[in-house]
Amino acid sequence: MPFVVVFMPPHIPPLNIATLYSDFHTPITETDCGQMCAPHNPNGTPFCCDICHAVPAVYFQEWEYLQGRTDLWHPWRGDKCQAKPEEIQKLQDETPPSMILLACLGAARCQREYRALSCRQFPFYPYITDDFRFIGLAYEWAFEEQCWVISNLGEVSAAYRRAFIHTFDELFSRWPQEMEAYALRSEEARAWFAARRRRIPLLHRNGGYYLLSPGSERLARIPAEKLPRFGMYRAAAG
Repeated sequence: MPFVVVFMPPHIPPLNIATLYSDFHTPITETDCGQMCAPHNPNGTPFCCDICHAVPAVYFQEWEYLQGRTDLWHPWRGDKCQAKPEEIQKLQDETPPSMILLACLGAARCQREYRALSCRQFPFYPYITDDFRFIGLAYEWAFEEQCWVISNLGEVSAAYRRAFIHTFDELFSRWPQEMEAYALRSEEARAWFAARRRRIPLLHRNGGYYLLSPGSERLARIPAEKLPRFGMYRAAAG
C-alpha cells in the first residue's frame, strides 16, 4: 500500500501552521483533478483521498492545530482496507516519531482550509540534488498509474508551483534536517529511475519542465506536452 510521508526531525522550532496553510492554499490545477482520477478508482474516490491508497502523515504541530479547529481528521487505524496486521505495523514503524498517520472523513466532506501539508503537496515532493540544492518539484513515482496530475504535469499552475517552492523554502530555513530527509527521498528516486533506465520528470524552480538523468543529474528541457503519461491516462491521450 503506497503512502505519503513528510519527514521531520524530533526537535524542531514551532511553526505558524495557519500561515503555512494560507500560503499553500492554491489549487494544483484549474481542473478539479480529483474528478479526473476518481472514475478510474472502483470506489469512485480520488486516489489521493482514498485511505487504501494514500495514508497522510502529519506533523504533530499540525495535528495539534487541526484538532482544535475541525473534525475532519482522526488517527489512522488501518481497519478500513483489509490491511494485514504486518502491513499496518510496517506503516506505523516507518512513521517518524514526531509524526502521526491520519485518516479523514473522505473527499465528499473535505474542508480545504484544513487539508494537511501532505495533502497540499501531493503528488509532489521537493527534489534535492546530490550537492544539496532544492531545484524543483518531482513526483511520488508509486502513483504514476493512478494520479491524473502525474500524467498531465503541464496542467500544474504556475501559482501552485510558486506556492510549493515558497512553502518548502520556509520549512527548510526553519528545519534544516527536513531538507536532509528529502535529500534521502531524492536519492531513492534516482535509484528507482536508474534501475528502470528512465529520467526523472521535474518541474523546475525556473518555471520550466525537465527530464533529469538519475546518474549525472544532467537536465534536459522538454515541452510539457512531451512529458510521459502512464496507464489509463496514456490511453486517454490517444
